[in-house]
Amino acid sequence: MESDPNSPPDGDRDSPRDSPRDEQEPAADDQAQPFMLEATGFRGRLLRLGPALDVILGRHDYPGPVAQTMAELLALAALVSSLLKHDGIFTLQVKGNGPLGLAVADVTHDGKLRGYAQFDREAFAEAENGGAPPTLGEVFGEGYLVYTLDQAGDGRRYQGIVELTGERLADSMQHYFRQSEQVNAGLALVAERGPRGWRAGALLIQQLPEEPGGKLQAVSSHEEDDWRRALVLMSSCTPGELLDVTLPPHDLLYRLFHEEGVRVFEPLPYIEACRCSRQRIETTLQSLPRDELQSLKQDDDKLVVTCQFCNRVYHFEEADLAALEVG
Repeated sequence: MESDPNSPPDGDRDSPRDSPRDEQEPAADDQAQPFMLEATGFRGRLLRLGPALDVILGRHDYPGPVAQTMAELLALAALVSSLLKHDGIFTLQVKGNGPLGLAVADVTHDGKLRGYAQFDREAFAEAENGGAPPTLGEVFGEGYLVYTLDQAGDGRRYQGIVELTGERLADSMQHYFRQSEQVNAGLALVAERGPRGWRAGALLIQQLPEEPGGKLQAVSSHEEDDWRRALVLMSSCTPGELLDVTLPPHDLLYRLFHEEGVRVFEPLPYIEACRCSRQRIETTLQSLPRDELQSLKQDDDKLVVTCQFCNRVYHFEEADLAALEVG
């Protein structure tokens, strides 16, 4: 397994729209809307997840704090993936020594999103009674955020690791951008369960290095003022606006950044889709020694495999196992 501490090739998935902002465009869910502030060259993303997110979380009986954390992680995975030009799988995972030991979200280059969590249910029992959302430390304990891009075709793997920082996952992601990617970034992230089910929204702006793969250079006072102004404008976006299914992305971006000359690009769609299949599981089973395979059988002499991502259950009878010719 190749691990490259450097960042992945800097690519932009944006393709410009020929048409101006359409006043009649309906609100859109499960997509990332790329944009650029033409006055400054800052780029950004406006992300909204709705039905896809609700389906993923609905497949699991997660305690409230775990579902909240997974909603934020899935939104971050979709958001960061939208910044990359790649033909493979982007994975964002958090590992810790707390009651939520592992949270994973991954997304393919064509927008197929999935995720799962491993946690101590008893430790979260008291949290189900309500109260403020737990902090990263309360959920994960001491831990770290791992960013992985597996490129299809050439088999390359790019990976970055950063310690968990701040109260929320967005804090750790911003820290990662600054420390590992050498990119100034402003990030707003919100997720909640409402009458329509789980929804998440995120808004990101970035001040990129002057040269691809380069470090941020010293900036003039004018450039600093531009960046601060962009952050102030971004901070005026409310959580309700990020989640509002009736507010079209173009309308929100125009309200926030119209004085900066906001330019939008083709949106990037996301769907809930697990990549598990019976054939994949059979391939895995074929690689196991016969003794180990036999030890996995249940009392009724069947083998049952459950996908951690989608909770789909696959049953293998004795005849099925024999046909695999394992061992």
